[in-house]
Order: sequence, then structure tokens, then C-alpha cells
Amino acid sequence: MTKAVGLVNIILLFLLIALDVVLIIFDGLILKSITSVVFVAIGVINFVYAMRTKSNLKYPTIMLVGLVFAMLGDIVLEIEFIIGAVLFAIGHICFIMAYCSINKFSYKDLICGMCIFIPSLLFIILAPIFDYQNITMEILVIVYALIISLMVGKALSNVLQNANSVTITALIGSIMFFLSDLMLLLNVFAGLPVVGILCLALYYPAEFLLAYSIYLFAKNNKLYN
Repeated sequence: MTKAVGLVNIILLFLLIALDVVLIIFDGLILKSITSVVFVAIGVINFVYAMRTKSNLKYPTIMLVGLVFAMLGDIVLEIEFIIGAVLFAIGHICFIMAYCSINKFSYKDLICGMCIFIPSLLFIILAPIFDYQNITMEILVIVYALIISLMVGKALSNVLQNANSVTITALIGSIMFFLSDLMLLLNVFAGLPVVGILCLALYYPAEFLLAYSIYLFAKNNKLYN
């Protein structure tokens, strides 16, 4: 069963990449929605696998909820930017909670997060290329940057504490998510449309890695039960 689920993940990864390429070329809300549903489907398949292997379901459950919020954020962002950003932020909070289910939150996580957030904050408020139009939007961007920085920081801290396939995969996915959002920031608030391609190119593989970490978690369930 393990090999079969692994093969399904690989097949769906190729499907996700193909859809990502088509989305980059043609764009469109319906296509984006379908592509987002695929990474959630991967998460669901891996969650079912976790159930079948009688794994500790805390990490798989919270990760799956995070993926669902990321999907909703991805779709809603095209309709209402602020609501979409809030949905994404909730997803990141879920990812933080999932990472905390592996290793409890500590001051080391906060230090890692702040090492990412402080340079991000300086870039957000000092770079002359950005036009947020109003203070509310700028505050939203700053709060969002704090949350995603804490998410990446926690993923990094987990690797530093215990490097394995789950924590490393989650860290790579988190970093790619962060870079994707950086490209989105440059696209929306700095008017650099070319980086939109990089945003999409990073985002869906990042979501796959986060979903795939559920499979790896279940595959190595003896480490976490």
C-alpha cells in the first residue's frame, strides 16, 4: 500500500505541474480553482493513508486543514484580496500548529522566525518600490509577513532539532511558499508582472511538498506514535 500511495503522489505531482504550466500560460479563476483542488486531493489521499497505517493523526489533520485554507485563499484572492490573504494567514497558522505537534513551540522557534521576519519587515516598509495605497493594507502585509515568517522559522527549527524526511520536506515547502508570497508582493504592490510567473511556479510545488509531508509522516509513523 505504501508504494501504491507513493506512486499516486508522483502521478498527481505531474498533474499538478502540468496544470501549473497551463495556468501560467492561460490564467483564469476556474483553472486556478482546479489546480488548487488537486493539492488538497493529494493531502486527502495522504490523510487516508495515515488513517490506514494507524498513525498519530494530529499532524496529518492539522496539515490537511491548512491545505484547505490555502486552497480557499488561493481562490478567494482573485475575488477579494484582503479576505484571500486572511484565509492564507489562517492556513499558515495551521501549518505552525502542525509543526508544533512534532516539536513543541519554544523560544528557539521564535528566534528563527524573527531572523526571517525582521529583514522582511525592513524590506516591506523601506523599499521605495512598494505602493500599498493605504496604511490598512500595509499593516495587513506586515501581519501576514509575521505569520509566514513564524511558519518558516518553526519549520527550520524542527529541522535543526531533528532532521528527517518529514521536517526537511516541510521546510522546503515552507521556504518555497514564502518565496512565492514574496513574488506575489512584488507583483501586486510593486507592479512587476513578470514575477507573477515565479509566484505560480513556486506556489503549487510548495503545496505539494506540504501535502506530501503527510504521506512521509504516515510512512514513518513509528517515529511519531
